[in-house]
Amino acid sequence: MKILGIDTSCDETAAAVVADGKEVLSNVVASQVEAHQEYGGIVPELASRKHIEAINYIVSRALAEADVTFKDLEAIAVTNRPGLIGALLVGVAAAKSLAYSHGLPLLGINHIEGHIYANYMVHDALTFPHICLTVSGGHTLLVEVHKGWQYKVLGSTQDDAAGEVYDKVAKYLGLGFPGGKVIDQLAQKGNPSAIKFPRPMRNSGDYQFSFSGIKTSVRYFVEKARRAGVLVENGQEATKDANPDTVTVEDIAASFQAAVVDVLVYKSIRAAKSTSAKAITLTGGVAANSQLRASLKIAAAEIGAEVYYPPMNLCTDNGAMIAGIAYEKYKQGLRDGLSLNAAANGSIVDV
Repeated sequence: MKILGIDTSCDETAAAVVADGKEVLSNVVASQVEAHQEYGGIVPELASRKHIEAINYIVSRALAEADVTFKDLEAIAVTNRPGLIGALLVGVAAAKSLAYSHGLPLLGINHIEGHIYANYMVHDALTFPHICLTVSGGHTLLVEVHKGWQYKVLGSTQDDAAGEVYDKVAKYLGLGFPGGKVIDQLAQKGNPSAIKFPRPMRNSGDYQFSFSGIKTSVRYFVEKARRAGVLVENGQEATKDANPDTVTVEDIAASFQAAVVDVLVYKSIRAAKSTSAKAITLTGGVAANSQLRASLKIAAAEIGAEVYYPPMNLCTDNGAMIAGIAYEKYKQGLRDGLSLNAAANGSIVDV
């Protein structure tokens, strides 16, 4: 069974063809990073316009790379929640038009469900129930995943998502957009113990997250260091011998990342222990972070749990994960009519 999956939930126009929920025949993504870089973040209206420009080409290319036509498809799946409402509407409108034109069933898919499913596409050993940590620019949540793709949300961010905070910190440091990759790279050269940034809600006793406090703490630290003239940046050389208070961008990046990763790992391990889960999955754009992957694996090994994460092309937003979970939903009897609409919010427990 071949399904076309479309995702326009944020700033990537994505389409893919997947067979039987796991075999990725094509996975095409058009990035808008360059369009948003000068603004230091995603501009929703601009994202919508870029989706309109790209959607027809990306769908056509996905079909061509998979060497299929619409006659070979069983259904069309599209992300219709959650996300930027204008961006979502572009994908939903395209999917509805294609489904109507070619007489194909239409399935509206929760974007977070797609991320959760991504690991299942590549890891046959994944067992149920398991704990999934979904971390991206728009979402941070812990989910207990059961057979039949039933979910129990254990906790989520109460303010900023982890990926969003990475972007904001990168902006404070003048590192450009997006910030996740560059901070991860700089952190590998810095001292994670150089600055003691806060770990909000680490010991709250629940599975909720809060990252706005870390973001604010970094901002104040950077502003203070700049006023004092002790921040080494823009390729300058550190002079700790001349001034012991000197701090480098690398140290700030490493210390910030250590604080975020500490909270994410601690709560994920606590959730696995409390539910006796022997598998932890990591997914979403921040799942590409090297320290998060390594730290979670080390901590999980101490409690006898395995950690799984998808390849890079399934970490970031993509159409393959949407087509993949749509296969499972199709087998469960899910069908949506042409009245399908987009929604900026949407819980996975309501699917």
